[in-house]
Amino acid sequence: MILTNASARTRSLIALALLAPAPTLGVLMAMHFLPGPAGQAIYGLSKAWILLLPLLWLLLVYRGPIHVTSPLQARGLPLGLASGLLISAVIVGAYMTLGEAWIDSEALRAVAERNGLTVESKYIALAAYLCFVNSLLEEYVWRWFVFHHCAVLVSKRPAVLLSGLLFTVHHVFALGLQFDWRLTLLGSMGVCIGGVVWSWLYLKYESVWPGWVSHLLVDVAIFAVGWRVLFVESL
Repeated sequence: MILTNASARTRSLIALALLAPAPTLGVLMAMHFLPGPAGQAIYGLSKAWILLLPLLWLLLVYRGPIHVTSPLQARGLPLGLASGLLISAVIVGAYMTLGEAWIDSEALRAVAERNGLTVESKYIALAAYLCFVNSLLEEYVWRWFVFHHCAVLVSKRPAVLLSGLLFTVHHVFALGLQFDWRLTLLGSMGVCIGGVVWSWLYLKYESVWPGWVSHLLVDVAIFAVGWRVLFVESL
C-alpha cells in the first residue's frame, strides 16, 4: 500500500483523519440531520468503522501480528481500580450535591422514554453492554489506536491530553443534542477527565486493561445515577 512508504507522521495524520470524525458524524446524522432508520444506519456504520479501522491498519499498513494480552497478566490494575473508584465517587458526589439543581429529571426521563429505556430490563441490558463491552472497545480504539497516533504527532505526554480531547468531541454533541447546557458541560468535562486519565494509564502501563477497569467502574456509576433518577426518584 502507498501508506507503507509514507512517513510516520503522515500515516498518523491520515489515521486520525479517517477515524476521529467518524463517531461525531454518526451522532449528528442519527440525532440531528437524519433521525430515523437512515440516521441510525449511518451511526451503526460509523461504530463499525472505528472498530474495524485499527485492525485493518495493523494488518494492511503495519502488517504486524495481532497480539492480545490477558487482563490477568496486566500491570497497573490496582491503579486502574483506584482511579475508577475515585472518579465514580466524584460523579456520585456531584449528583448528590448538584443533581437536583442541574439535572432536569423530567427531561432525562423523556430522553430515556424515546430510546425505550424506561423499561427496567432494557435499561439493565444496555448498561451491561456499555459497561462491560463498549468500554473495552473504546479503550481499544481511543487508547491503543488514537493515543498511539497522537503520540507520533506530538510526543507521548501531550498525546495524553490530545487523545482525551478527541475522545470527548462526539460525547459533547451526543449530550448537547439531548440535554441542557449545564448537564452537557458537566458530562463533557467528566468524559474529558476520564479520557485523559485512561490515556495516562495506557502511557504508563502500555496496556488497555488498567484503563478498562477504571472506565468500567465509571460507567457503572453513571448508570447507577441514571437508575436512581429514572426508577427511584420517579416512585
